[in-house]
Amino acid sequence: MDLNRSDSFTFDVAMEFLKNNLGAVLYVDGDADTYRALSRKSFFTEFVDETGSYHDLIQKLWFHFNNSSDKVVEDYHVFIPTAGKFIGKYSKRVNIIFNDVTHTIQMTIYPIKESSTYLFILDELDGSQYIDETLTNKKVDTIQNTFLFSMYIDIVRDTTSSISITEISDEVMNQQIKYSDWRKKIVNMIWPEDQPLFLKRTDPEYLKKNIAPGKTSSFDCLMMNLNGRYIWVKLIFSRAETDNPEDYRFVYMVQDINETTVVLMSTLKKYEDLALKDSLTEVYNHGRMETEISNALEKHKKCRKNIAIMILDIDYFKQVNDKFGHAVGDTTLKEFAHIIKEFCKDHNAVTGRWGGEEFVAVFYDSSQSEAEDMANELRKKVEDFLFTAVEHITCSIGITMLKPDDTINTAFERMDSALYWAKSSGRNYVRVIC
Repeated sequence: MDLNRSDSFTFDVAMEFLKNNLGAVLYVDGDADTYRALSRKSFFTEFVDETGSYHDLIQKLWFHFNNSSDKVVEDYHVFIPTAGKFIGKYSKRVNIIFNDVTHTIQMTIYPIKESSTYLFILDELDGSQYIDETLTNKKVDTIQNTFLFSMYIDIVRDTTSSISITEISDEVMNQQIKYSDWRKKIVNMIWPEDQPLFLKRTDPEYLKKNIAPGKTSSFDCLMMNLNGRYIWVKLIFSRAETDNPEDYRFVYMVQDINETTVVLMSTLKKYEDLALKDSLTEVYNHGRMETEISNALEKHKKCRKNIAIMILDIDYFKQVNDKFGHAVGDTTLKEFAHIIKEFCKDHNAVTGRWGGEEFVAVFYDSSQSEAEDMANELRKKVEDFLFTAVEHITCSIGITMLKPDDTINTAFERMDSALYWAKSSGRNYVRVIC
């Protein structure tokens, strides 16, 4: 039979042609979570089993990254059941990497009557059929690649539609899911500390009350991406602008802002350190330590836990500057601060430079005897340390325990008096006044 002659090309001939040329035809029973291959050709004989789980088939076909064989992290598989429900004819193009070869598949799905059974028709496209489209998509991607997800929401009808996940496919995905159900599932992908904010800002009543027609609202949070890694994203809600005030339809988008946010936070941290740390010794400065003592007082009043504060002063530091010069004096201060800082790391404590050669430390969960023992241990570390140029120096330490009725001034006065007592005792001493 000459297939090029139109008068000989009948419907039966067309069906026979499709039977011999289609990549795969599958019968799917969604309720039973099964599928059965009616025909398979070319690479589909290896890619699709003769029978199997419908859930696994959906995952294999499009729950993987676009142009990659890497699977979407397990947490997002909760959406597979809703992705496998179809209420009408559906067509989608997917890229499959199998045995290191990329296959572009045209997938067409026909629901059978009104049951959860479907006919899947899968066919591989030739490169010439989609090369122009691929090049066009790459141009678009340069503009839209920061938007990871988008969908259309109707709050009144509690529906979602036009779901697009750019990391999986350039096309709109099939996803039969209510907005309320989507919120319950996706909240588990939000960083635990950000979940209350997410639930508040995505609540239907909040959206109705706070976003006027034509207006947009957004907020930033940490969200698990398809690789299973938490990244910074901007969640955006834009309400449709219509003449009906009871029209509550929104476009929802997830924008990847991780790179810019990490850079911004790093920059802010840098300037925070400049504002809170002593430029010479790189420990906290006087103002930051006042805040630390103030916070420690509040904590002590609420929790009644033991908190000790101590002041450390280098003995005869003026002689260091007079004999060796201020450059050596600065080096000595930096080395002295480093000893205290490293000691505090292991003892639940915070330290900073109070001024000149004086340093203050706050020790949490330390009794009076424990604080005194730690102060003597620290004093001995200073005494034994070999400093640059000056070799050996000593320090005197004054300690006090915080009281419920203390202020910063009353606590500091006792600590300073304890230091004066240590100095008067001959220096290189620890003294406590409570």
